Amino acid sequence: MLESVTEFRQLDLADTILSALDTMGFVSPTPIQAASIPLLLTGTDALGKAQTGTGKTAAFSLPLLNKLDLGQYKPQAIVMAPTRELAIQVAAEIKNLGQNIKGLKVLEIYGGASIVDQMRALKSGAHIVVGTPGRVKDLITRDRLHLDEVHTFVLDEADEMLKMGFVDDVTWIMEQAPETAQRVLFSATMPPMVKEIVDRFLRDPARIDVAGENRTVSQVEQQFWVVKGVEKDEAMMRLLETEGTDASIVFVRTRQDTERLADWLSARGFKAAALHGDIPQSLRERTVEHIKRGVIDILVATDVVARGLDVPRITHVFNYDIPFDVESYIHRIGRTGRAGRNGKAILLVRTNQIRMLRTIERVTKSRMEEIQLPLRDVVAEARLNRLGQELAAQKEEASLEAFVELVDKLQETIEVDATTLAAMLLKRQQGNRPLFYKGPDPMIAAIERDKQRRERRRDERGGERRERRVYNNADWDTYQLQVGREQGVQVKDIVGAIANELGLNKEFIGAIKLAPEHTYVQLPKKMTAEVSAQLKKLRIRQNEVKAVVVEGDVLREHRRGGNRDGNRGGYRGNRDGNREGGRGRRDGERRFDRNRGGDNRGSYRGERNHGTDRPRRDRKPRHEA
Repeated sequence: MLESVTEFRQLDLADTILSALDTMGFVSPTPIQAASIPLLLTGTDALGKAQTGTGKTAAFSLPLLNKLDLGQYKPQAIVMAPTRELAIQVAAEIKNLGQNIKGLKVLEIYGGASIVDQMRALKSGAHIVVGTPGRVKDLITRDRLHLDEVHTFVLDEADEMLKMGFVDDVTWIMEQAPETAQRVLFSATMPPMVKEIVDRFLRDPARIDVAGENRTVSQVEQQFWVVKGVEKDEAMMRLLETEGTDASIVFVRTRQDTERLADWLSARGFKAAALHGDIPQSLRERTVEHIKRGVIDILVATDVVARGLDVPRITHVFNYDIPFDVESYIHRIGRTGRAGRNGKAILLVRTNQIRMLRTIERVTKSRMEEIQLPLRDVVAEARLNRLGQELAAQKEEASLEAFVELVDKLQETIEVDATTLAAMLLKRQQGNRPLFYKGPDPMIAAIERDKQRRERRRDERGGERRERRVYNNADWDTYQLQVGREQGVQVKDIVGAIANELGLNKEFIGAIKLAPEHTYVQLPKKMTAEVSAQLKKLRIRQNEVKAVVVEGDVLREHRRGGNRDGNRGGYRGNRDGNREGGRGRRDGERRFDRNRGGDNRGSYRGERNHGTDRPRRDRKPRHEA
């Protein structure tokens, strides 16, 4: 039955939701959406196996939106994501899908942002809460986030969430869930930790597995440009004029943008037309016929035409707006490279959308090449060359004789020579597409800024590596946390808690040294009052850390006490052969990879204690954090 779902209108969704999907150009659900939405609408628990970027956010969001009681301002759905970046992204997509639901309130909550503002927002009401587990738990324990009206709990990217050390937080939150609440879990993989959560908290869940085979279009060359220096409209004009296109499609997200961008391009001499779901079918068919016959060369379209448009002369697909999911991207670029021809797809991506770009690469098993936008002098030269080719094709036409007489007459009338008259006509001909520019190209400055930023980052990374060889320098305080290996704490738990609850990036977390009953960690001396206050309340694996600053170079002394790595700095911790402490310790080095999840994570190293029995020199706390 699920196989027969080919359009969203076949699903039992509210008109306000369907109208938003139409506005966004979404007609057909992706496989994960077609399989999930009918089940989730029934209220059954569900376990979905799907890669990031296959449309699963809409798969669980549309049923949530469909059963909201807008008159009830207590949270009715809790969506948990492993990182604040993903929480922000998911919340933004839910808002977009619910754009026509009057009075809808979606609130994102995560560490690093003001918890006071989040408590204030909860007090004023929120229908859906999207957050990281640590902050969700914090607000529940503060009695600011109430679960008594919650009918759905969603764990998004559960495998990544549990890898980051949120097992205890997720378990605790799920224990607070009302008995009647629907529980939905999505994960790309099913490691033992995820299976334990499923077995404990999901009740006879429906299982959805549409991971399938990752696909891409081998005939399509894929590139991307990071938006900088100029606006996207200007960027599109430069690309269209230098890419050597025959016909092309420019994909945008909304029907309003199709009309606006098509008008903007037409005013600059391009043969462009808009195509979206609100255009009558007869006009849509006529527009497609026009691009087939060469009456127009550019379609500015929503995703509604990505599902089946077949025009062999389309050589380029431009993604003016990045799609919401990988499935849409695949359909988009599949509009070129047809009939045995090669094609090209170029994506315009903002810096805060790089995560989605990497997801597209991972799911499609492809790699996009980053390109630089052509400088405007190159664009002007392309315009002049094209004009020259057009004039060369006309110079043998017999009809030119009458115009030669007009040139002579105009010279006499306005008293100019032939060269000046030709210059005047060229100036008139250029219209809104200049044949040459005056002043510097803003792209040059943007490229230089980008170059300096990359050099600065490279220098900072080099400085960071050198700096980590010197512990307890003037910029760092060493804190003693009252949790250690005996509480089951690992280095990734420390880093995950600090990154998500305090909002500190990796460059603001120094060396980490695990001991049986406590942990030493370097943090910046100059932390804001809010971050310091959060540190006082920090909990790791349900244990209060009771952070205090200690004096002396305790990290160096621990290193002298048996670390074979000598002066090699970095994030350091212990590794036991048995995590529960039953089989003794192993020597060597263990690497942890924080890049498996959100963008705010980096890589760090664990350091082993080599089993020496040299007594530890206790340090007295200097003052509390």
